[in-house]
Amino acid sequence: MNIELMRCKIHRATVTEADLNYEGSISLDPALIKAAGLFLHEKVDILNCNNGARFTTYVIEGKKGQVCLNGAAARLVQKGDLVIIVAYGSIPIEKAKGFKPEVVFVDNKNRPREKRLEKHSKKSQY
Repeated sequence: MNIELMRCKIHRATVTEADLNYEGSISLDPALIKAAGLFLHEKVDILNCNNGARFTTYVIEGKKGQVCLNGAAARLVQKGDLVIIVAYGSIPIEKAKGFKPEVVFVDNKNRPREKRLEKHSKKSQY
């Protein structure tokens, strides 16, 4: 049996744009895609830290520094909102206990500044 777990996330990226007239997706800086180990067209969940919205879309390549929600998802964010971008993977349940997802932390211009394994603590500096 397999279980679906978070495999990576980009933590608290700043939305740079919201384009209602585009077909859909999230446009991400290629450096963020690479740092997080995401794939183009990969399904991701977006968690909006400002308004609590949670929704699913897919990744496309954007411009340097870009985090743009496109299409219908554009109605769920505003420029300047902080979002968490999460990708999942399916692994055998026997391996789930030791699995550690990777987290990419970004600065206020959406540049990767730290990448590390997910760790749990009662108090976060973010």
